[in-house]
Amino acid sequence: MKDLLLIDDDPELAELLKSYLGGEGLGLDAAATGSEGLEMAHKGDYGLVILDVMLPDTSGFNVLTRLRAGSPVPVIMLTGRGEEIDRVVGLEMGADDYVSKPFQLRELLARIRAVLRRYGSGHEEEVRTAAVKPKPGIGIGDVLLDRNARSMAVNGAPVHLTSTEFDILEMLALNMGNVVERASLMEKALGRGEDFDDYVLNVHMSNLRKKLDRHVSIKTIRGRGYLLAVPREGAA
Repeated sequence: MKDLLLIDDDPELAELLKSYLGGEGLGLDAAATGSEGLEMAHKGDYGLVILDVMLPDTSGFNVLTRLRAGSPVPVIMLTGRGEEIDRVVGLEMGADDYVSKPFQLRELLARIRAVLRRYGSGHEEEVRTAAVKPKPGIGIGDVLLDRNARSMAVNGAPVHLTSTEFDILEMLALNMGNVVERASLMEKALGRGEDFDDYVLNVHMSNLRKKLDRHVSIKTIRGRGYLLAVPREGAA
């Protein structure tokens, strides 16, 4: 499994996480500034980045923007307790998940494992076995999902999706025309329990709707979940 990268200026937290995650079989490198973290991220081959919003030389949002410009690596943001706007902004900018400070170590570990299950080691296994058992692509109107490359194209033009956005859209596409329950999306696409606050799912849905534009519609079925459909004006 690839190592993780922590970008946070708290040396005590870095040492604590190195020890704790190391005991769970996860290697961790640490950077104390945004510029150092970006340099390490571009040079290294990390399975996941843990990124603090508050950094001494820049904001975590700036680092996230520059990471997303050239890398699909999953990102978990560390945000201040009660700073809901930071969590929403981070998710809107392409973060896969967040953990609020102060946090329990087991909570962060659970979030890391959930993201890696969706994208990290599981995705690497898909790539290794793609030549043997390729997954068929899914065409929805002008939208094409490549399930092996985990990518999306609209009218032939690539559109970037985060790993979480892809997992949500894949679940909806595989159940085209049928309602996918919120609880199922929370568990299978986000790795969160049904009782967890679900505005994380709301933000990811909002991002997907913007990227799909008018080509594909994600309809909210009140009290149940979501349904994917091609709008009438976009249908052939």
